[in-house]
Amino acid sequence: MQSLDDAEFMFRFRLSKPAFNSLLIKLMPFIRVTSTRNNGVSPLHQLLLTLRFYALGTMLISVADFVGVSISTAGRIVRDISSAIANLYDEYVVIHQQSAEKFYHIAGFPRVLAAIDCTHIRIQSPCHVIGEEFRNRKGYFSLNVQAICDADLKFMNVIARWPGSTHDATIFNNSILRAQCDAGLFGNRWMLGDSAYPNRPYLLTPLINPVTEAEQRYNEAHIKTRNIIERTFGVWKRRFPVVALTLRLSLPKVQAIIIATAVLHNICRNHNLEEVPSEVELPIVEINEDMYFSEVQDVSERAALVNNFFR
Repeated sequence: MQSLDDAEFMFRFRLSKPAFNSLLIKLMPFIRVTSTRNNGVSPLHQLLLTLRFYALGTMLISVADFVGVSISTAGRIVRDISSAIANLYDEYVVIHQQSAEKFYHIAGFPRVLAAIDCTHIRIQSPCHVIGEEFRNRKGYFSLNVQAICDADLKFMNVIARWPGSTHDATIFNNSILRAQCDAGLFGNRWMLGDSAYPNRPYLLTPLINPVTEAEQRYNEAHIKTRNIIERTFGVWKRRFPVVALTLRLSLPKVQAIIIATAVLHNICRNHNLEEVPSEVELPIVEINEDMYFSEVQDVSERAALVNNFFR
């Protein structure tokens, strides 16, 4: 905190010093020093160690050496701090209806609540009994994480508990978000999803075979507007490489890290922090091209929009 200037600090820990200090204050009630011997690791150092782990995405031994603790202590710290940050989810990850105008300015698509999609977070096989449930269509083990975002690249909802083999539509159909939409909680707003999702009155998907000019304009506006969720995933994974690389931790720790980094991503957006380059080489962010949703769908809302607005 004292020896590094703001740019160097943000490069190493992905947060600015003011953002770090405000986060530390919020976490203080949840952070405990478990040992009185040899001066237990202070909350300041616990948070620095965890942020360094998120920034590097490497083995725990790297960040353990950084603070001067054992690997087991580093693992416990990452677990505790990740859970503490994840507890701030309801404060920082909130569904709101204030982005419709910003979404409209992207490509002229009206009444948009959010863009929705899934992304795969690589993990090691949990165990030989259920491991194959986590192998996705591309052959590696993962969690299939669903998220929605606003026009400012902020997460508004994140679900991080489904195995990599799960279809995107299954995650949505079994979510609280779907129940909220069915109950009409968001009024006449729409979410935009790709063809892996079912077309619903509140969830619009692209037309598979557009024919008329109105249908082509609809698809073009839909694709440009929905691309915001792909950008959000990219910014998130570049800022916190731990979710772009393979997480070699237990499932509860992995889920806590995913939610914690999503909260930190929104904190960074709230503080208008610029993107910082990664210290490690990252794989290309994959677009989650799941299979088309093939069941009977409600297309009346989409047809009305195409015919009455995009015509």
